[in-house]
Amino acid sequence: MSRSVPVVPAVPAFLLALGLALTACSGGGVHGSPGSSGVHDPYFPKAGNGGYDVSHYDLKLAYTPGQGDRDRGQGSRLTGTATLTARATEHLSAFDLDLKGLDVEDVTVEGRPARWSRSGQELAVRPHDDLDADETFRVTVHYSGTPETITDPDGSEEGWLPTADGALALGEPTGSMAWLPGNDHPSDKASYDITITVPKGLQAVSNGELRGESTSGGRTTFAWRSAEPMATYLATVAVGRYDISRSTLGPGHLPVYIAVDPTQARAARGVLAKLPEIMEWEEYNFGPYPFSSTGAIVDRPQDAGYALETQTRPVFPGAPDTTTLVHELAHQWYGDSVTPKTWQDMWLNEGFATYAEWLWAEDHDGDTAQQTFDRLYAHGEDDYPDLWSFPPAKPTSAAHISDDPVYVRGAMVLQKIRRTVGDDRFYDIVQGWAAAHRHGNADTDDFTAYVERMAPGKDFTGIWRDWLYGKGKPDRP
Repeated sequence: MSRSVPVVPAVPAFLLALGLALTACSGGGVHGSPGSSGVHDPYFPKAGNGGYDVSHYDLKLAYTPGQGDRDRGQGSRLTGTATLTARATEHLSAFDLDLKGLDVEDVTVEGRPARWSRSGQELAVRPHDDLDADETFRVTVHYSGTPETITDPDGSEEGWLPTADGALALGEPTGSMAWLPGNDHPSDKASYDITITVPKGLQAVSNGELRGESTSGGRTTFAWRSAEPMATYLATVAVGRYDISRSTLGPGHLPVYIAVDPTQARAARGVLAKLPEIMEWEEYNFGPYPFSSTGAIVDRPQDAGYALETQTRPVFPGAPDTTTLVHELAHQWYGDSVTPKTWQDMWLNEGFATYAEWLWAEDHDGDTAQQTFDRLYAHGEDDYPDLWSFPPAKPTSAAHISDDPVYVRGAMVLQKIRRTVGDDRFYDIVQGWAAAHRHGNADTDDFTAYVERMAPGKDFTGIWRDWLYGKGKPDRP
């Protein structure tokens, strides 16, 4: 059950917003207006919220796995205190946070009790006083309960996934709201401090660097910090029993932290030993690594059905192969550092990471990228209909943002650019793109404009029209 400050009962979000708007119109002293619930993403319109920008998340979590049916997480409990530091981008009388499930105990803004209400994934908050435009403020939410597993429009699962010995939090595209209240959209990136307390004998792994570990009263606390901006969908928490390895890379001694479920240790050892080689190769091709640590989390195959580029520490469902490791590490440049403005721009993540696979094969005695392109283009609309079902820059719905056109045809767009400008200019483009938008957000229009600026005199009209936005199989390879 949800409850608010005892003296003021919670009201539905739409009534709170309506009441605030009416008061403002009547000249009753309230001059701000409620921030929007959702940022009108073309595929997830309720994701994120308007009126503020988060700069930092301070999450203090305590998790106890259930003792019953672990597959469903029965009996498990998460207790959290989330403090968000944010800047109001407009004069606000109220604002929303994304939080699905869990019980909210209380909310404060700048240390003062705030009114709040729940409606679906929206946690509507009314501060004691209006927030001025450009004002920096802190909102703290105390919450607890059994976190939910969320099913995507494409049928995959995210959110909080109970595992055989703990849990795994995966956020793409909207799963983070299952375990933290926030602005759950890739357009709002922030730094993070994530502290997780778990029963002694379990580890808790997250993004960034481990700042501390201590045990008291039969429980162990792990403190993680991610100083570089991170989208909510890239935040992760993995709780369980892991074999931990620590090392450093290169002359800068980049910290490497790898956590592997013991059942996967033997199978994963060989491919994870290639991580230094892959990182060096990707830095050579894509430019300086954009974060202050790297690594991986390898869990059991049944605990997640897909790999995910969680920032600094990709998650793998079982031992990955080399190609998958190349793909997820490439995302650290394309997707994690340069993050899409909306989910319509997903091809800027997946097209680049898929093309990294092609380049790796080309440089390691496999097919050239052009041979891979030609083999794919040889497929007609009848024998490979999924590839030509929609253009990479315009998926047909939220259920299809992770389909083949986004990945494979997105990579084909990059090969078309490479053939048009030549290798030297192409690598200037991919490295310059990563540098120009480092730790920021970008969309397809930003990318096409950047390519055209970097290659003056070249005509990209046909590539954009036929390969990036065109329906069906283009007439010419």
